[in-house]
Amino acid sequence: MRTAFYISDGTGITSEVFGHALLSLFEAEFDHVTIPFVETSDKALHTKQRINDRYKTTGVRPLVFLTFVDEGLRAIINSSDGVCYDFLNAFVEPMQKELGIQAMPKTHRTHSIHEKTYDFRIDAVNYALANDDGSNLKDYAKADIILVGVSRSGKTPTSLYLALQYGIKAANYPFVEEDMDSLKLPDVLKANKTKLFGLTITPQRLSQIREQRRPNSRYASLRQCKLELDEVENLYKKERIPFLNSTTLSIEEISAKIMAETGLKRQKY
Repeated sequence: MRTAFYISDGTGITSEVFGHALLSLFEAEFDHVTIPFVETSDKALHTKQRINDRYKTTGVRPLVFLTFVDEGLRAIINSSDGVCYDFLNAFVEPMQKELGIQAMPKTHRTHSIHEKTYDFRIDAVNYALANDDGSNLKDYAKADIILVGVSRSGKTPTSLYLALQYGIKAANYPFVEEDMDSLKLPDVLKANKTKLFGLTITPQRLSQIREQRRPNSRYASLRQCKLELDEVENLYKKERIPFLNSTTLSIEEISAKIMAETGLKRQKY
């Protein structure tokens, strides 16, 4: 199995995102290794040795995705036995020409506590945690969006991702088994109807997820899952609540689709 290294003098998030995006185009298995905060020559030389050792062990040159601000550290990694893909440096020179200004490299600028949107994202995460699973209904007026759906349809992880990635204050509210006999929007949701966004999922997938939580239960049965989903989807249509089927989508994809469909303003940049 070929090794893919993600290396940076910062968090390594940028090199991971770019590297994963590229590797996802190829149907192959990779051994992923992330090495963040390579901020000194000693760390860079040690990292270079790890790359070289992996080449000697496997006989296959590792793929190295790197983002370095420091030119000296970048040069050390580029001198390794790996096949290096230097994302930032590849685009700096042409962008300097286009913008007509010189780049001013600064470590940790991309993912830093000093970025203007940091407070937005922290506040949004705190809000998502405090307003998870219908636990706190009094602060819905402060929500940017309220995710609704049956239990285990992806509301909580999506709320947290929207908060952390986009700075969106996302509450979420569950429709539970006890609601199904006469399912309707509670008053608190009616008052915030323009903020509602529904999630749904196939009964088969929902049953699999619930089975992991409560094996051999009515809660996890295919019949119960189908009943709840039918009721909830009928409610979405009746109340004209936009909704999305999350069955084949990752949390990243669900969140991006919600942002696109609602037009919410991201606080990331």
